[in-house]
Amino acid sequence: MANWSSDVKRILVVGGGLIGIRHLQAVQSNPNCELVGLADPDMGIQLDVPRYATMEDVDRSVDGIIIATPTHLHTAQGTEAAKRGWHMLIEKPVAGTLQDAQAFEAMLRNSSSRSLVGHHRRYHACVQQLKTLITGGRIGKVVNASLLWAMRKPDAYFNGNWRTVNGTPVMINLIHDIDLLRFCIGEITQVAALRGGSVRGTSRVESGAIALAFDNGATGTISFADTTPSPWGFEAGTGENPNIGATQQDMMWITGTKGAISFPSMALWEGNDWGAAAQRSPLEPAQSTQSPLDAQLAHFIDVMNGSVPMIDVADATRTLAVATDIETQLAAQTMVVNQHNKTV
Repeated sequence: MANWSSDVKRILVVGGGLIGIRHLQAVQSNPNCELVGLADPDMGIQLDVPRYATMEDVDRSVDGIIIATPTHLHTAQGTEAAKRGWHMLIEKPVAGTLQDAQAFEAMLRNSSSRSLVGHHRRYHACVQQLKTLITGGRIGKVVNASLLWAMRKPDAYFNGNWRTVNGTPVMINLIHDIDLLRFCIGEITQVAALRGGSVRGTSRVESGAIALAFDNGATGTISFADTTPSPWGFEAGTGENPNIGATQQDMMWITGTKGAISFPSMALWEGNDWGAAAQRSPLEPAQSTQSPLDAQLAHFIDVMNGSVPMIDVADATRTLAVATDIETQLAAQTMVVNQHNKTV
């Protein structure tokens, strides 16, 4: 129920897919929001909320819009929202192409509409804790980072839809990990990517390895695959996604000149040199008091009221630029079909 005694924000959700419905439910449960409705061309979606086929059909007052549609629609819908003076929360990736994102960013510079992009991992309490420890110098100057994301997506995930060819882990999954590294360690200035072999026998990128250079002198690696069951990945490690089994296993390791830390367990090790073993230091992982989507919505309300966004379109464009560079390198490499041991 809306809290009519305060500044209630009228929110429109655009896109009735899995993430759009989760956003809609978050709006409905937030006392500082009023749900204007859901805009989606599929009028067969069975929900007891006001329905609109398009954004243009909305004839009610709107303060903010949550754009949870296919990525290639983000720029046009964000531009339309800005024309109507609506603030916006846009799902990741911020746009379908880097060029679209840059044009979107330029348009917003001359707009009164404020933007927030849905890289929701930044709202995890343990992610905030990790960033604070690193920027506060607890492990010294960061030297390197290793990140692992590996899971086996079900075959049905790719059957008869856009993911069959274009559903690479880079834009669907790794863009979150890239943003996590940028947020906690610093800007990524250079990448080199190697493509793994195909298990499913399609032209789609399934696995690979990435080397990273940060502007602060640190380096890092990402190893990824969507063809192998494993306990390692942000979703499995944190248990944030109800559709992915939780394992509570670490998936990222960061070393510095004074120590090292693993995530999400927040196991902190400190020491001097190899003459004595590094010692485990007591550190309790910070616990989130609300889901990342709920925390993100609360922050969106603050952004509409003038607060600095955790990540706006300009910031998210830098994450997209890194992901685009990686995907371009992978796409240019020859695909190897593992099961046939031949190049196609």
